[in-house]
Amino acid sequence: EIKSLFEELYADDAADFLSDMPANFVTQLLENVGPETRQTINHLLQYPDDSAGSIMTVEFVELDPDMTGAGALEKIRRVGIDSETVYNCYAVKKHKLLGVVTAKDLLTHEGNEPIEPLILSDFISVKTTDDREYVANLFRRYGLIALPVVDTEGCIVGIVTFDDAMDVLEEETTEDEMMDVIFELLEKWKQKRGSEENE
Repeated sequence: EIKSLFEELYADDAADFLSDMPANFVTQLLENVGPETRQTINHLLQYPDDSAGSIMTVEFVELDPDMTGAGALEKIRRVGIDSETVYNCYAVKKHKLLGVVTAKDLLTHEGNEPIEPLILSDFISVKTTDDREYVANLFRRYGLIALPVVDTEGCIVGIVTFDDAMDVLEEETTEDEMMDVIFELLEKWKQKRGSEENE
């Protein structure tokens, strides 16, 4: 039963879940899922906890720039159900990220025309090793719904979605507030200790 529930999770959520579990449980569970799911999750688990790679998902819609509008919409219908978002799709050629194509633009585009003119080549992306708080702040600054994650060669390896970015901001805000309280308590302790020593 756990296996079937686990298989239904998006890969980034499954990796988050597993990162908090004991190693023997993780091993046992990964032995019982499909090879593709296992490979994806193992890939996500390799990134440092504070990196963009650790919060990205590999479930996104990838489009060939030579596709027609109708072909792109058909692909979205086919793979979109397994993608975290279909609002932004990614034009990719030989694994290189060329740009972003919005679903809105596809829906208003002529079906038999190539999607190449729809590709927004002026886009924001992050690297897998970028700090996750930096990535989350990009969402706040630019009002993004998803952000492509690329490797050092500009190949797309995943996306960070709005919900994952907001989780990071909430977590970081809590951490920052805790640090402020700790510093405040430490300062009060130092003052109290100083006044006791002066007595």
